[in-house]
Amino acid sequence: MDAPDSLDGPDAPDSPHSPDGRPRDSRESGESRESRDGVLAEQLLRLTRRLHRIQRRQLEPIDITPAQFRLLRTVASYGAAPRMADLARRLDVVPRAVTTLVDGLEASGRVRRAPDPDSRRVVRIEITDEGRATLRSLRSARRAAAEEILAPLTADQREVFGELLSALVDGMPERHC
Repeated sequence: MDAPDSLDGPDAPDSPHSPDGRPRDSRESGESRESRDGVLAEQLLRLTRRLHRIQRRQLEPIDITPAQFRLLRTVASYGAAPRMADLARRLDVVPRAVTTLVDGLEASGRVRRAPDPDSRRVVRIEITDEGRATLRSLRSARRAAAEEILAPLTADQREVFGELLSALVDGMPERHC
Protein backbone atom coordinates (compact mmCIF):
# COMPACT_ATOMS: atom_id res chain seq x y z
CA MET A 1 0.00 0.00 0.00
CA ASP A 2 1.34 3.45 -0.94
CA ALA A 3 1.94 6.01 1.77
CA PRO A 4 -0.28 9.10 1.57
CA ASP A 5 1.28 12.18 -0.02
CA SER A 6 0.21 14.40 2.84
CA LEU A 7 -0.84 14.07 6.42
CA ASP A 8 -2.95 17.23 6.19
CA GLY A 9 -6.06 15.68 4.64
CA PRO A 10 -9.06 13.93 6.20
CA ASP A 11 -7.07 10.70 6.56
CA ALA A 12 -4.66 12.39 8.95
CA PRO A 13 -4.95 10.87 12.42
CA ASP A 14 -5.93 14.15 14.08
CA SER A 15 -8.05 15.54 11.24
CA PRO A 16 -11.40 16.92 12.39
CA HIS A 17 -13.02 15.28 9.33
CA SER A 18 -13.55 11.68 8.36
CA PRO A 19 -12.22 10.39 5.00
CA ASP A 20 -15.58 11.18 3.39
CA GLY A 21 -15.31 14.83 4.47
CA ARG A 22 -17.89 14.72 7.26
CA PRO A 23 -16.94 16.11 10.67
CA ARG A 24 -15.79 13.36 12.99
CA ASP A 25 -17.98 12.68 16.01
CA SER A 26 -15.59 12.48 18.93
CA ARG A 27 -17.87 10.01 20.71
CA GLU A 28 -17.74 7.63 17.76
CA SER A 29 -14.01 7.90 17.15
CA GLY A 30 -12.96 8.02 20.78
CA GLU A 31 -10.98 11.18 20.03
CA SER A 32 -10.01 12.80 23.31
CA ARG A 33 -10.79 16.37 24.24
CA GLU A 34 -7.06 17.04 24.35
CA SER A 35 -6.71 15.91 20.75
CA ARG A 36 -9.71 18.03 19.65
CA ASP A 37 -8.23 21.05 21.43
CA GLY A 38 -4.93 20.36 19.68
CA VAL A 39 -6.71 20.40 16.32
CA LEU A 40 -8.46 23.65 17.22
CA ALA A 41 -5.17 25.21 18.31
CA GLU A 42 -3.56 24.19 15.02
CA GLN A 43 -6.48 25.63 13.05
CA LEU A 44 -6.23 28.91 14.97
CA LEU A 45 -2.50 29.08 14.31
CA ARG A 46 -3.03 28.41 10.59
CA LEU A 47 -5.74 31.10 10.46
CA THR A 48 -3.46 33.56 12.29
CA ARG A 49 -0.59 32.90 9.88
CA ARG A 50 -2.94 33.36 6.92
CA LEU A 51 -4.28 36.60 8.37
CA HIS A 52 -0.73 37.89 8.90
CA ARG A 53 0.21 37.04 5.28
CA ILE A 54 -2.85 38.85 3.97
CA GLN A 55 -2.26 41.81 6.28
CA ARG A 56 1.39 42.13 5.18
CA ARG A 57 0.25 42.08 1.55
CA GLN A 58 -2.33 44.79 2.29
CA LEU A 59 0.19 46.94 4.23
CA GLU A 60 3.00 46.70 1.67
CA PRO A 61 1.66 49.44 -0.67
CA ILE A 62 1.32 51.76 2.34
CA ASP A 63 4.97 51.10 3.22
CA ILE A 64 4.44 50.22 6.86
CA THR A 65 5.12 47.09 8.87
CA PRO A 66 2.51 45.37 11.07
CA ALA A 67 4.54 46.40 14.16
CA GLN A 68 4.61 50.04 13.03
CA PHE A 69 0.87 49.86 12.35
CA ARG A 70 0.30 48.57 15.88
CA LEU A 71 2.42 51.37 17.36
CA LEU A 72 0.71 54.04 15.25
CA ARG A 73 -2.71 52.71 16.31
CA THR A 74 -1.59 52.74 19.94
CA VAL A 75 -0.27 56.33 19.77
CA ALA A 76 -3.59 57.42 18.25
CA SER A 77 -5.56 55.71 21.05
CA TYR A 78 -4.15 58.07 23.71
CA GLY A 79 -5.94 61.33 24.49
CA ALA A 80 -2.60 63.14 24.90
CA ALA A 81 0.78 62.30 23.42
CA PRO A 82 2.13 59.27 25.31
CA ARG A 83 5.64 58.81 26.65
CA MET A 84 7.86 56.16 25.09
CA ALA A 85 7.68 54.21 28.36
CA ASP A 86 3.85 54.27 28.20
CA LEU A 87 3.96 52.83 24.70
CA ALA A 88 6.41 50.10 25.69
CA ARG A 89 4.20 49.11 28.61
CA ARG A 90 0.99 49.16 26.56
CA LEU A 91 2.56 47.14 23.74
CA ASP A 92 4.25 44.81 26.22
CA VAL A 93 7.68 45.27 24.60
CA VAL A 94 11.04 46.56 25.76
CA PRO A 95 11.56 50.32 25.40
CA ARG A 96 14.28 49.78 22.78
CA ALA A 97 11.72 48.16 20.48
CA VAL A 98 9.54 51.26 20.73
CA THR A 99 12.52 53.48 19.92
CA THR A 100 13.19 51.53 16.71
CA LEU A 101 9.53 51.67 15.65
CA VAL A 102 9.26 55.39 16.43
CA ASP A 103 12.44 56.01 14.41
CA GLY A 104 10.84 54.42 11.35
CA LEU A 105 7.51 56.19 11.79
CA GLU A 106 9.22 59.52 12.41
CA ALA A 107 11.37 59.12 9.27
CA SER A 108 8.17 58.64 7.26
CA GLY A 109 6.52 61.69 8.86
CA ARG A 110 3.80 59.71 10.65
CA VAL A 111 4.82 60.63 14.21
CA ARG A 112 7.07 63.21 15.80
CA ARG A 113 8.95 63.34 19.07
CA ALA A 114 7.94 66.23 21.30
CA PRO A 115 9.44 67.40 24.58
CA ASP A 116 7.38 66.92 27.72
CA PRO A 117 6.51 70.33 29.22
CA ASP A 118 7.02 68.99 32.76
CA SER A 119 10.30 67.10 32.33
CA ARG A 120 13.18 67.70 29.96
CA ARG A 121 14.15 64.02 30.17
CA VAL A 122 10.79 62.76 28.90
CA VAL A 123 9.95 62.48 25.21
CA ARG A 124 6.36 62.25 24.07
CA ILE A 125 5.20 60.82 20.75
CA GLU A 126 2.63 62.75 18.73
CA ILE A 127 0.78 61.46 15.70
CA THR A 128 0.99 63.77 12.68
CA ASP A 129 -1.60 64.52 10.01
CA GLU A 130 0.31 62.08 7.79
CA GLY A 131 0.00 59.47 10.54
CA ARG A 132 -3.75 60.00 10.78
CA ALA A 133 -4.10 59.69 7.00
CA THR A 134 -2.05 56.50 7.13
CA LEU A 135 -4.34 55.10 9.83
CA ARG A 136 -7.37 55.74 7.61
CA SER A 137 -5.67 53.85 4.77
CA LEU A 138 -4.65 51.07 7.14
CA ARG A 139 -8.16 50.64 8.45
CA SER A 140 -9.38 50.24 4.89
CA ALA A 141 -6.63 47.67 4.20
CA ARG A 142 -7.54 45.84 7.38
CA ARG A 143 -11.21 45.66 6.35
CA ALA A 144 -10.14 44.26 2.96
CA ALA A 145 -7.97 41.63 4.70
CA ALA A 146 -10.84 40.67 7.00
CA GLU A 147 -13.21 40.40 4.06
CA GLU A 148 -10.78 38.11 2.26
CA ILE A 149 -10.50 35.86 5.33
CA LEU A 150 -14.24 35.83 6.01
CA ALA A 151 -15.36 35.44 2.37
CA PRO A 152 -16.18 31.71 2.69
CA LEU A 153 -18.59 32.37 5.59
CA THR A 154 -22.27 33.24 5.34
CA ALA A 155 -23.65 36.19 7.29
CA ASP A 156 -24.98 33.81 9.96
CA GLN A 157 -21.64 32.02 10.22
CA ARG A 158 -19.86 35.36 10.57
CA GLU A 159 -22.16 36.30 13.42
CA VAL A 160 -21.52 33.01 15.24
CA PHE A 161 -17.78 33.28 14.56
CA GLY A 162 -17.79 36.82 15.98
CA GLU A 163 -19.57 35.62 19.12
CA LEU A 164 -17.07 32.79 19.54
CA LEU A 165 -14.11 35.13 19.07
CA SER A 166 -15.61 37.56 21.59
CA ALA A 167 -15.95 34.72 24.11
CA LEU A 168 -12.28 33.84 23.59
CA VAL A 169 -11.06 37.44 23.74
CA ASP A 170 -13.23 38.30 26.77
CA GLY A 171 -11.82 35.28 28.57
CA MET A 172 -8.23 36.47 28.09
CA PRO A 173 -6.33 38.64 30.57
CA GLU A 174 -6.78 42.34 29.83
CA ARG A 175 -4.43 43.78 27.20
CA HIS A 176 -4.56 47.35 25.92
CA CYS A 177 -3.97 46.74 22.22
